[in-house]
Amino acid sequence: MIDTKFDFFTDTPAGKDPDSHSPTLRRYHQMLWSKTLPNGKYFSLDMTNTKYLQWRELALSSDAITNSYRGNTRMAAIIGEVNADAEELYRAGSTIGAYIIFPSYQIDRKNTINQARGINAKIADRFDLTLECIRRHYIFEKSPLADVLQRYNAFFELFINFDGYVNFFLLQDLVTADNQVDFFLPFDGFIRKGIPANAEEYLKLKDATIKFIQSRAQRMQASLSTDSDTMPDS
Repeated sequence: MIDTKFDFFTDTPAGKDPDSHSPTLRRYHQMLWSKTLPNGKYFSLDMTNTKYLQWRELALSSDAITNSYRGNTRMAAIIGEVNADAEELYRAGSTIGAYIIFPSYQIDRKNTINQARGINAKIADRFDLTLECIRRHYIFEKSPLADVLQRYNAFFELFINFDGYVNFFLLQDLVTADNQVDFFLPFDGFIRKGIPANAEEYLKLKDATIKFIQSRAQRMQASLSTDSDTMPDS
């Protein structure tokens, strides 16, 4: 079992990032994602070597999929208006419901998925927008992350299709009944920047993000308590 309210900063050295330095987060990732893939293989994640997590030749790392934007200089004025709410989102984003794994290795010395989604202004580290790019990747449609997702296509092929990816990583609460992304803010087709434009938008983003984190955490807990997977050939 996992503690879905555990704050990964509490076992991370001061000034360091939980994604790379929290032993509890690493162990939770191994527990949650070591299971049968949609393609029938068993995703047995190893953390005994120098890599964060590894399956076969695939090295993976943790990624916080939510962002409070507290350190974003362009958001400083808005954060000043919603300081308590930003702290609430920051704290929620320090728990397991707000984390996922992506390939950690660079290809052709280009950005990883984690890096690309953080620096692309159309995405601005928002996971709802990232998930829309992943949805489009599976149906061969363009998006702001199309190039980087294609570089890591071997990873996405493990999940067969968008539905397989969503179900494997317990992202159902960010997807509608007709298999579309349920965006945190109104979606305009990647025309605007991803960051909230004002305090009102920030509060909407905060509420939707925390609701998603909490719902996903419940799915995580349930998946471990009911998981009866055997370990077929990996």
